[in-house]
Amino acid sequence: MMIKNNVGTCVHGMSHWLTRVLSGVAVGAVAISCASIAQNESSNAPVSYEISFDNAAHHEAEITVTYRDLGQAIGNDPLEVRMSRSSPGRYAIHEFAKNVYAVKAEDDEGNPLTIKRSDPYSWHISGHNGGTVKLTYTLYGDRADGTYSQIDLTHAHLNMPATFMWAKGLENQAIDVRFNPVDTSWKVATQLRPTNNPYVFEAPNLQYFMDSPTELSDFDLREWQVEDGDGTMYTMRLAVHHDGTREDVDTYLEKAKAVVAEQIKLFGDVPNFDYGTYTFIADYLSYVNGDGMEHRNSTILTNSRALHDAKFSQLGTLSHEFIHAWNVERLRPHELEPFNFETTNPTPSLWLAEGFTSYYGPLTIRRAGEATVSEYISDLSRQLSWIVNSAGRQYASPQEMSLRAAFVDAATSIDPTNNRNIFTSYYPYGAIIGLALDLEIRSRFEGKTLDDVMRQLWKTNGKSEVPYAPDALIGAVVDVTGDQSFAETFFNESVKGSSLPDFAPLFEQAGVVLRLKNEGEAYVTPGRLDDEAKIRNNTVVGTPFYDAGLERGDKLIKLGNRLIENQDDLKKAVARYKPGMTVKVTYLQRGQVKTADLTFIQDPAIELVTFESLDRKVSDQQQRFRDSWIGEDTQE
Repeated sequence: MMIKNNVGTCVHGMSHWLTRVLSGVAVGAVAISCASIAQNESSNAPVSYEISFDNAAHHEAEITVTYRDLGQAIGNDPLEVRMSRSSPGRYAIHEFAKNVYAVKAEDDEGNPLTIKRSDPYSWHISGHNGGTVKLTYTLYGDRADGTYSQIDLTHAHLNMPATFMWAKGLENQAIDVRFNPVDTSWKVATQLRPTNNPYVFEAPNLQYFMDSPTELSDFDLREWQVEDGDGTMYTMRLAVHHDGTREDVDTYLEKAKAVVAEQIKLFGDVPNFDYGTYTFIADYLSYVNGDGMEHRNSTILTNSRALHDAKFSQLGTLSHEFIHAWNVERLRPHELEPFNFETTNPTPSLWLAEGFTSYYGPLTIRRAGEATVSEYISDLSRQLSWIVNSAGRQYASPQEMSLRAAFVDAATSIDPTNNRNIFTSYYPYGAIIGLALDLEIRSRFEGKTLDDVMRQLWKTNGKSEVPYAPDALIGAVVDVTGDQSFAETFFNESVKGSSLPDFAPLFEQAGVVLRLKNEGEAYVTPGRLDDEAKIRNNTVVGTPFYDAGLERGDKLIKLGNRLIENQDDLKKAVARYKPGMTVKVTYLQRGQVKTADLTFIQDPAIELVTFESLDRKVSDQQQRFRDSWIGEDTQE
């Protein structure tokens, strides 16, 4: 099913951003009409792509890109065509050119053109005389996630930077693309602008085109409407390519609608979705890789488990990614604007862009009634314990952790790293900062919450699409609380620094106890042994294994007098001791048998438990605080 534009939708749905990129003028330009945006359906854009899948069984696509009237843009200079090295929503290098081959070029009369290469990412085409270049190439793709492309006889899952070449100097040219499906059962799910042809779409420029992942398959489609405060209606689309039943999609739809409504309530506004639509593009198949990736008016959702088999847990990724429609797509760090397809895209603000999104993803599911209080608190407990006990926090702040995204965001390397000790992911780290700030504001400033701060950021930087600086949170907190000192202190200590507040009294306000999970139990390592009793991962600073000199790859032989042959042996051995006790540990390290003193410590794991689970009464004040924070629970 194809959603067609109408003049009303286009005018009201056009964002300040779309006005800017289509008109080619600075921020503040007057919006142009739909008639001037839409191209004649029969005309050819300056840049035209066509993609076919004749060899889909072997994961190949044949792609043609035609560049017209080159004299206006580059004269007679060689045309430089490139494959991207990065992708919107990803912050590390991904070498997409490695899957491109059989590259050929010709002019508009079919004469071959000369192609020269001096690096792995680009092709320089000369002899076009300012006219037309028709470039063809073969693409291999067999990974379906938020970064790469997968082509087979069931679908074409296309991430644009992993699929399509682009030309230097033509980034602001309008684009059209024609998809030639394997069979007529394939439909197209994309945020690209539709035309009268269900397989032809348009983009105003390269930035929008590359940000528009596309799924071709026989997917199940569901739609519903949401209304903005000014009465503008937007169409939400859920396109699910899966092996389940239509009833599964119907169930998932109702859960998605509840979460979407809760997130609109959180921000108090619906983003101005370009062309009046937002599309969830989901692949839930055994041969895809789990992921989620946000885009301006759509998101990619992939999971190797079916909806029913996973008990609809895919809702967590959907919730996270849709928050990005506000937080990161429009409320955007200035370092990411515009996105650079040739290198990494670093920003020190991922603790906010990804971390606060990770805080609100589960929270809005809870508020929407799609998780119980117990389920939410249990999940939050694991995340809090991980961050509080993270060794990485002693090495770097959330801002500095954000800058390590280039090394960890699906990046690959063959040499070992020490990330278990020096890196704390900005996703859960930022989520816990969001939690801390929310609880602090609620406890200090009556009637004020982090929700108010997010709405303020949306008002100042999101709705207007003015990219924000790394310290933008300070101003928003001051606007909400009126307390400059509190805002600056929190930011300096917990964002520029690595401090976390005393969470126990903050949770007490909600009738939740923070305590040691295994009080009185001995502890040696957060890692595990493999089947040969070798330590799988780097040992962690401050743990008994680390202090005793053991490291990744070492083979345990004895702990005290007990032989260690596997993980279960280690668990049973540790259980015989108490924190503070010391024993001999014998191990094999790079061919040498070694012995060291090992002193057990208290298991540092913490947990959150509700008053009710401890048979303690929740006061009316605590209940009001809890309900305001995570919503009333009707499912317990």
